[in-house]
Amino acid sequence: MIQIDEKLISEDIFSEEFVCNLSKCKGACCVEGDVGAPLDKDELEILDSIFDKIKPYLTPEGIQALEEQGTWTTDPADGMYVTPMVEDRECAYVTYDIRGITKCGIEKAYEDGAVDWQKPISCHLYPIRVTEYSAFTALNYHEWNVCSDACTLGKELQVPVYKFLKTPLIRKYGEEFYDVLSEAADEWKKEYGN
Repeated sequence: MIQIDEKLISEDIFSEEFVCNLSKCKGACCVEGDVGAPLDKDELEILDSIFDKIKPYLTPEGIQALEEQGTWTTDPADGMYVTPMVEDRECAYVTYDIRGITKCGIEKAYEDGAVDWQKPISCHLYPIRVTEYSAFTALNYHEWNVCSDACTLGKELQVPVYKFLKTPLIRKYGEEFYDVLSEAADEWKKEYGN
């Protein structure tokens, strides 16, 4: 683990390579899983406030799920905040393009300028999962078989996880943190890399 301020960062973020390959996986991360995407507490109010603006970007099934369950819910296993799901399948905010690839309805609304919030940070940061503890924050690489094509493409293009996730890491923690993280990655690579 590498420590930057109160954050503990898994070295896998430096060593593993990853680039989303939507043409292969079709956005399976938005459909697979037992619960919706994790949400930060401050994102709950945002989801409530933008619902009417993102509705035109959502599927009828997603809208129905959100109207029945609310714009966010909790994971029954641990009480954490998560996005609602459509019949225990895909995230309620999912939409599909003409090729059958899942897209985030929130992000589509953001791209069109309908809202100024891109999407939940947990989605933007994936495959990094953030866990908050009382004394520190842990940033870990999450390996999931639905992302095997992203790992293959990442290796082919030689893009480490932290570089693939530069934009969301800056969004969450700021430019200064990312600069220090990059320096730590360079030092780690000198010592442990190939």
